[in-house]
Amino acid sequence: MRKINIPIFVSHLGCPNDCIFCDQKKITGVRGGYDFEGAEKKIALSLETAPEECEIEIAFFGGSFTGIGSEYQNKYLETAQKFMNDKRVKGIRLSTRPDYINEDILDNLKKHGVTSIELGVQSMDDKVLEMNKRNLKASDTVKAAELIKRSGFSLGLQMMTGMYGSTPEKDIETAEEIAALAPETVRIYPTVAIEGTRLYELYLSGEYVPYSLEKTVELCAKLYDLFEENNIKVIRGGLMSSSEIKEGKVAGPYHSSFGELVASRRYLRRIMEKLEGKDVSGKSVTVFSPKYKVSQVLGNKLSNIKRLKEEFPETRFSVIEKDGFGIEISD
Repeated sequence: MRKINIPIFVSHLGCPNDCIFCDQKKITGVRGGYDFEGAEKKIALSLETAPEECEIEIAFFGGSFTGIGSEYQNKYLETAQKFMNDKRVKGIRLSTRPDYINEDILDNLKKHGVTSIELGVQSMDDKVLEMNKRNLKASDTVKAAELIKRSGFSLGLQMMTGMYGSTPEKDIETAEEIAALAPETVRIYPTVAIEGTRLYELYLSGEYVPYSLEKTVELCAKLYDLFEENNIKVIRGGLMSSSEIKEGKVAGPYHSSFGELVASRRYLRRIMEKLEGKDVSGKSVTVFSPKYKVSQVLGNKLSNIKRLKEEFPETRFSVIEKDGFGIEISD
């Protein structure tokens, strides 16, 4: 059954920390403030328009939810709980910092119907965390993750690639350490420098050089594979598209269809692996793909086909709809 979130953005609420990359107002397109009535209206409208055959979570994103005063936390959660009688609503999801988790907090969340908790890990390298002024350590993530799982919540972890002071190798190590914590879900956010942040100042001065889009897509394709091999679902790749990001000055690998680019790159890698060591010069290669994946197999603006023709200039390539994925080589 299809699963969807009804997102309620509590932009920067509950977080006194200012990481150098963070501008939640531009990232989420939402400005700060407590709006319980607005949250209730959005949930009600979303339920009216949501497909009948789906499972729904009401999700509080954008800030560090458990850093909000308990009175306001409970008011948001009680607002969400009003809709729990709808059989489609399976629970409440929220995101927070690893150092804003303890047993008392978890007891209160469970009491108010929370089922899933996501932690903003970003990196498991203490030096990178320090350079980005995260004001926490990797050990905080390990402790919080273990406590969340032990308390019976579904665990989600969020990581960033290309942070100030990081490298692709460090990003892969972070992903490996996240996988070792066995979350059910992961989100991957490529770092971008947004005007108004300290990171953007470092970009302008030349101290921070963001990864290119190409480098980030290739890296994230590897990370998706890593998480999939560990039975961990990647539920988002890339920042949300918002008018504020599009209109603002942004440096780095932002793309409104980033997840699609990564999915396409993964298919390209799979095709290349199947062709490795095979003599296909002068032959035809047919790639079979489910109908709903054909665009990903072809690549954005046929980028995968173009890349394959560059690698195998004497080979003819075609893509045909068929159940399952595979290739066929013929004369």
